Amino acid sequence: MISQDLRQLRIGHGFDVHRFADCFDPAKPLILAGVELPVEKSLAAHSDGDLVLHALADAVLGAAAEGDIGRLFPDTDASLAGISSAIILQTALEKAGGKGLKLINLDLTVVAQAPKVSPHAEAMRESLAALTGLPEGNINLKATTTEGMGYLGREEGMACHAVVLMGPDV
Repeated sequence: MISQDLRQLRIGHGFDVHRFADCFDPAKPLILAGVELPVEKSLAAHSDGDLVLHALADAVLGAAAEGDIGRLFPDTDASLAGISSAIILQTALEKAGGKGLKLINLDLTVVAQAPKVSPHAEAMRESLAALTGLPEGNINLKATTTEGMGYLGREEGMACHAVVLMGPDV
């Protein structure tokens, strides 16, 4: 028999992908998990393009059965152009909190041939801890390539998968 506490746990999955902009825009640097990477690449996006926070926000919304970020922040809304992905994540966390849910842990996988993410992983985990209120020990972030295959392997863009576990906010 499953205990009542276990029935209150919720799992969410999020995925996001963005293509690289045709040229680097210093006004729109590459930001992942709230950390600006020191590379001359920009992602094409209506927001600031932080695909890690987008995938995480979608995972949180999924666990809370609250749809996705496209519903809350449509790219057809000109007033949202350039919005900080930290605001998107905060909104998702507030929606989940309104249903009595809080993050327990998160697991993120960034998929990109380039730039290399692993040198920035610790700074990204620290940023995620600050943005979510989780201890760093409850945050896992890893990176992988596609071994040169497909659109990500051709360095046309980047993607991120996010899985979260949420439970009652007690």
